[in-house]
Amino acid sequence: MKAEVKVSRVALGDVEIHLNESGDPQAPAVLFLHGSGPGATGASNWEAILSDMGDAYHCLAPDVLGFGSSTHPNPPPAGLGPFTQLRIDTIVALLEKLGIEKASVVGNSMGGIWSIGAAVQYPEVVDKLVLMGAGGAPAEFLGPSLPGLVNFYEDPSPAAMTKLLTEFLYEPAILGGRLEDIARDRLPQAVRPEVERSHRATFDLSNPWQITEEQLAGIEHETLLVHGREDTFVTLGGGLYYFERIPNARLYGIGKCGHWTQIEHRERFVAVLRGFLEGRL
Repeated sequence: MKAEVKVSRVALGDVEIHLNESGDPQAPAVLFLHGSGPGATGASNWEAILSDMGDAYHCLAPDVLGFGSSTHPNPPPAGLGPFTQLRIDTIVALLEKLGIEKASVVGNSMGGIWSIGAAVQYPEVVDKLVLMGAGGAPAEFLGPSLPGLVNFYEDPSPAAMTKLLTEFLYEPAILGGRLEDIARDRLPQAVRPEVERSHRATFDLSNPWQITEEQLAGIEHETLLVHGREDTFVTLGGGLYYFERIPNARLYGIGKCGHWTQIEHRERFVAVLRGFLEGRL
């Protein structure tokens, strides 16, 4: 039976976080962190997974600060480094506000950067760590589709959104011919002025973010790396980079799969995630 997904707003001082949530609050908590594409939200990445996993887990998928319907700081932090740090701190503050002492964290793409940051800076808050097409590895592992995402606002058109979403998938037909409709629905969210402002600040590399090899070697959490072999945003080499440096890691690669494992291979992703969280992988 699919779990109901509920939506709420959580006040954290002078900001608010839009939260998608499923499952029993007394069940083990799993925090799902979305990626950074224009118009990305907790629901756009994780709504189906929340429904799948809510039978056994307390699932949370916020719009991270500066995304979707959560607060967009104005002015935003000056660059990727400060904005990343503020987002990590806010994610941990959200768990504290909800009374969650420890959660397994699942991070997709840029959400993987925030997940690693939480594991490094707040290790007591993170139970298990799941990195799915995670960003933050050296630039040599950035794929050819990433510039189109970063520079989307140079031409924020329906055609550009359709092209971008197509590149997230190995086989766009998995969406049953609905890709253009999904792009049209997502575009109004993406072109909101505050969303564009946050996006541009996020990819301001004048003040970068760095994950060091020493930090990765110090992560003691059980870690699962899930990566699509045909990912053109973060190449499979990025997953291997983390696999070789995080001590308690295991790597699950999926062929004929792009950047959105949880969409293209939903049942497989859920099965692997359950197995890992239950200690069977």
